[in-house]
Amino acid sequence: MSEETSYPTRVESGSVGATQKEPDAVDAAKKVPDAVDGAKKVSGPVGPAKKPPFPVCPVLGVPVAITSIREVITELTSHLEEYRGGYVCVSNVHTTVMAYDDPAYLRAHREAMMALPDGKPLVFVCRKKGFSGARRVAGPDLLPALLRYSEGKGFRHFFYGSTEETLHQLEKNLRRKYPKLQIAGMYSPPFRPMTEEEDEEAVRMINASRPDFIWVGLGAPKQERWMYEHAGRVSGIMFGVGAAFDFQAGTSRRAPKWMQECYLEWLFRLLQDPKRLMHRYFTTNVRFVLLNLKHGLR
Repeated sequence: MSEETSYPTRVESGSVGATQKEPDAVDAAKKVPDAVDGAKKVSGPVGPAKKPPFPVCPVLGVPVAITSIREVITELTSHLEEYRGGYVCVSNVHTTVMAYDDPAYLRAHREAMMALPDGKPLVFVCRKKGFSGARRVAGPDLLPALLRYSEGKGFRHFFYGSTEETLHQLEKNLRRKYPKLQIAGMYSPPFRPMTEEEDEEAVRMINASRPDFIWVGLGAPKQERWMYEHAGRVSGIMFGVGAAFDFQAGTSRRAPKWMQECYLEWLFRLLQDPKRLMHRYFTTNVRFVLLNLKHGLR
């Protein structure tokens, strides 16, 4: 992510066949009438969003949706206007334990339209609680599935997060894989906290690009907090997908399918980045097991 206060962004008005770099995109967004970006005037979350009609299973307080990738795509695209401004959390062991410890972070999950089970352990717990239809809905799988579906439907996608370098490679790969995909824009925010004015400019920029779906790759817990704070302020549906940007950009490798099925994806990521992930995995993974045993998988 850039440390600069400017907003270097790529905003596109059509399909990815002809991206136009617009350094003045934020200034242009200021001219968008209030009918388009009026939501920017909302100072904070507008309350719980409309929730899809999926059953939910509480896992350490997080309401995990019992659904599938196909059902999620069908529901959101069929009722897009009703869900605009809402957000979707993609939950795993780490985020669930953090939510258990942090009431404010838990609220961000509970007020989401849904919390999808990104990790196999969450699916295991849901099935143990009687939800035999629980299936994994991983962010890195949902992203390409919805992009493929969008090619023939004309849905517009905005990508918020990561670094300029990753976004550049991400755009390049998306152009190759999905030639008819409409990319509304991409933006790498600064690492530091943004000022209120900068945040409002970013919201105007996003809304000016007229996105249907906004993919947020800030990493947990930042992305869930960002979506919670921007619920009702942006004009598309937000998804917090973390490392999915890196996987699609090719800057990080995903675990082989067999490791995913054997609950070992965490181990693959740990071997790739042991310094950053060692403490996280060996504390949150153990606590996840102990907490669920303590609560009797209730």
